[in-house]
Amino acid sequence: RVGRKIYREELLTGNDKRQHSKRTNMYQFSGKLKTIALALMVVGALGVISGFLTTPSSVAEVKEQLHNAHQAHGAHGAPAHHEEQVAGHSSEASHEAHTAQEENSHHDEVSEEDAHAAHVFHQLKNRPWAAFYAALFFFFLVTVGVLAFNAIQRVAQAGWSIVLFRVMEGISGNLLPVTLILLVFLLLGSAHVHHLFVWMADGTVDPTSPNYDAIIDGKSWWLNVPGWSIRAIVYITGWNLYRHWSRKRSLAQDNAKDLVNYKKNFKMSVLFLLFFLFTESMMSWDWIMSLDPHWFSTLFGWYIFATMLVSSVTAIAIVTIYLQSKGHLPFVNNSHIHDLAKFMFGFSVFWTYLWFSQFMLIWYADMPEETTYFVQRFEEYKLPFLLLVVMNFIFPILLLINSDYNRIPHFVIGGGIVILLGHYMDVFIMIMPGTVGDQWFFGIPEIGALLFFLGMFIYTVF
Repeated sequence: RVGRKIYREELLTGNDKRQHSKRTNMYQFSGKLKTIALALMVVGALGVISGFLTTPSSVAEVKEQLHNAHQAHGAHGAPAHHEEQVAGHSSEASHEAHTAQEENSHHDEVSEEDAHAAHVFHQLKNRPWAAFYAALFFFFLVTVGVLAFNAIQRVAQAGWSIVLFRVMEGISGNLLPVTLILLVFLLLGSAHVHHLFVWMADGTVDPTSPNYDAIIDGKSWWLNVPGWSIRAIVYITGWNLYRHWSRKRSLAQDNAKDLVNYKKNFKMSVLFLLFFLFTESMMSWDWIMSLDPHWFSTLFGWYIFATMLVSSVTAIAIVTIYLQSKGHLPFVNNSHIHDLAKFMFGFSVFWTYLWFSQFMLIWYADMPEETTYFVQRFEEYKLPFLLLVVMNFIFPILLLINSDYNRIPHFVIGGGIVILLGHYMDVFIMIMPGTVGDQWFFGIPEIGALLFFLGMFIYTVF
């Protein structure tokens, strides 16, 4: 009761502070920052378009590329070996039999080569879509995570974060555009415009089809296009409605002389968090885990939640420090930055705990249907797979465990940038193996998608 009283007094005092801040320190979106944001979006869009234009146009083109790569690695000499084998046969009959065997073997090799080329062609066609999706999903996680963190602060009645409400609401302003793009992207998948979600392929749940997949069929009660699409609309609509109502009540509280708007916001935040806890887990199954439909993890929803939290708090810290450097947020002091940095540190440890728990339990159980997820990532993505542990755990531990560093803006921003890049890499490794396999590369499509959504983030937030 005493805590609530202090909180309410601070909230009403915060009204006066914000009114004073509005009169004396009105924020303006600078022309320079606006130009940077638009330039990032234009350059990023060009990179994304370039990624689509440079994909192979046919399986034959992929076969030629694979053949050239094979020759470049010195894989030749088969004809000489063939001549030695033929010379070893003394009789004409055995020679004819051997020739027939070689022809059959060559036919099988050609068939395997065609199948492999078709598979690689499919993966290369997926790459610009997957690169776009990785950047899109990462910035979506940052945005919706800030919305959830804001709701947590309201429900917890935390006094320290009141002066950061406008920062969190500003960042969550990116929610509507990023979720609309995400919804269109997902619906394009259900319309077979892109093929990232292999369980949507024709015939996967039809026992009479050559594409029939018994495992996917067993999950078809959940993984079906109508239900999947409806759930996506429900998730996105619910999150955006809460953001709109919460922001409206928060602005109304600034001019209020009572706590009616605060109480309504509190109740809405409680209901939203209940809604969010369920929809966040189901979203992680639908939009990420189903990219590898043969695999599942009961920890996956929590793992995505941890990535979301650490990324969103880091974004709050960076935006807050930037606004402070421009003379805004006069009531935010080093203690607030220190608190945000402690959350960055704590959530980094939380993420590591969940990463290790998921990895260790699956690896120790050694069940093929589970370990294949990590085997593929360790064999085909070894460098980024190991690097993300360094960037998301070891680096934050070494930097942010020192309480003095948590109050230095340059250290927090430097560490925050590394953390954000590390968690983008985490999302990248979640998406790429199930969509492009070993045909991944960090190039123009990936950089272009990152720049585009970074520019959009800057523009919508500020």
